[in-house]
Amino acid sequence: MKLPLAILPLILAAGPAWAAPFADADTIELAVTRFTGVPTGQPGGAARPIDRRLRLAPCANPLSLGWYAGRRDTVLVQCPDSGSWRLFVPVLQTAAAGGANAVLRGESVTISVTGAGFTVSQPGEALEGGAVGAWIRVKTANPSAQPLRARVMRPGLVAVDLGND
Repeated sequence: MKLPLAILPLILAAGPAWAAPFADADTIELAVTRFTGVPTGQPGGAARPIDRRLRLAPCANPLSLGWYAGRRDTVLVQCPDSGSWRLFVPVLQTAAAGGANAVLRGESVTISVTGAGFTVSQPGEALEGGAVGAWIRVKTANPSAQPLRARVMRPGLVAVDLGND
């Protein structure tokens, strides 16, 4: 009986290290999917699932997501906690990426915005060119409006999905 009691402090001391919480890969993957608007493995979405072997510290604040270096081929996921981590998630390029642009820079486009139970369309201008499925910057006719990131649906039509499930 004395042997198990002698080992008990070692087991208890090792317990917290063994049970250390890590950031949930599914949560990170869902955030990337919502950011890109495309499921993992589909053109325009994450190229592959987040590696489940990663042991990232849990994040107390909401994740920060953005395009790495302004390009549309890698999503930068950051935990804004002090001294925390960042993750670079490659995006699967569309098959049409090498093809002809469906929308050209400076072209007039219809911007379709979809949310929970509604769709609104308005005229706008493409600030970048892109093939069907590509994400481009567009601006509305309102001169004070900020540029939007929209997906090219077909020539002359881009879409913004607000993702309100």
